[in-house]
Amino acid sequence: MSIIPGYTPPDFTAPHLVAAPVVTLEKAPADGVVPRNFHGTSNHPEYLHIGDGRWLLAPESRMDAVMVLKGDTLDVVEARRVRKGDQVVVGRTENGEEGIYVHIEGFEPPKETAVDKFSFRTRGTRETPFSRCYDDLYQVLRHDRDHGHIVWVLGPAVAFDKDSRDAMQGLIENGYCHGLLAGNALATHDLEAAMYRTGLGQDIYSQTLQPLGHYNHLDIINEVRRRGSIKQTIAELELKDGIIYACEKQGVPYVLAGSIRDDGPLPEVISDVYRAQDAMRGHARQATTVVALATQLHSIAFGNMVPSYRAMADGSVRPVFFYIVDMTEFSADKLANRGSAQAVAILTNAQDFTVNLWNNLKK
Repeated sequence: MSIIPGYTPPDFTAPHLVAAPVVTLEKAPADGVVPRNFHGTSNHPEYLHIGDGRWLLAPESRMDAVMVLKGDTLDVVEARRVRKGDQVVVGRTENGEEGIYVHIEGFEPPKETAVDKFSFRTRGTRETPFSRCYDDLYQVLRHDRDHGHIVWVLGPAVAFDKDSRDAMQGLIENGYCHGLLAGNALATHDLEAAMYRTGLGQDIYSQTLQPLGHYNHLDIINEVRRRGSIKQTIAELELKDGIIYACEKQGVPYVLAGSIRDDGPLPEVISDVYRAQDAMRGHARQATTVVALATQLHSIAFGNMVPSYRAMADGSVRPVFFYIVDMTEFSADKLANRGSAQAVAILTNAQDFTVNLWNNLKK
């Protein structure tokens, strides 16, 4: 059986959908302003009844956006992008009552036949074994390396350890990353490790603190800013390893979103939050698999941008896999509470996860 599950579309012959009215549209009253009864999107497949029994699937979606219909073309956009006069979908029901149908069961596996009403261990926690999750992820990544768009969302912890940093470099260099999203810290400490073999002044292998090591990340930021770009710095300082080095070497695009607490920052960091959001959204529109590792805020932010499905060029619909990897349930729960219920949590540390993944995928 394929690791990519099939999709079952809604039954549009069901009486309540046959009787559904055509969706209602209202013009946006001004740029960045939508009608008061606008339909706010989810990350599930959503269909609009556009007349004569025709239901139009949004080709991709995201949470908390709006739908703009232009003929038979349906765009899901952030409200700030709406222009005066755009035809915005209105209505806040989801079962066809206003010509809008939100489909949440398209990828559900067949129901198990023998499930007790009461049972233990129905929810993933830190004591859950994740062997099956890893096995599924290996298969998904092997498939999407050649047939999808794999996006990694990384926190700086990945660069603090030699083994996890080496493993992530190997994954990138072997095609398991088509886009990387992070903040100033990940790139800074990865470049620090390439230059000084430290992360925040601590040796990335022995974990011993180095004399004046707390200057190292500031020094590498200064070196990059002196040269004007990460690419130029890698060349001039002859840096030979790391996550950012691998992205530059392989031509993998990365988005570094700024934070209020950034040092520097590096020249490539996007300090305008909405420009950073737009750059991340570009990857959300392409993603087929997302691995968010050791970064709570970036994981939740990107989770809010990513649909749970992707309408493919051949007319098929496939799921977008989202894995969140962290030491505790908190990040996974927070992401689920923000609407990304499809996210699969693997509770472990960054080093164990990346090394495990690379050891299995490099075979």
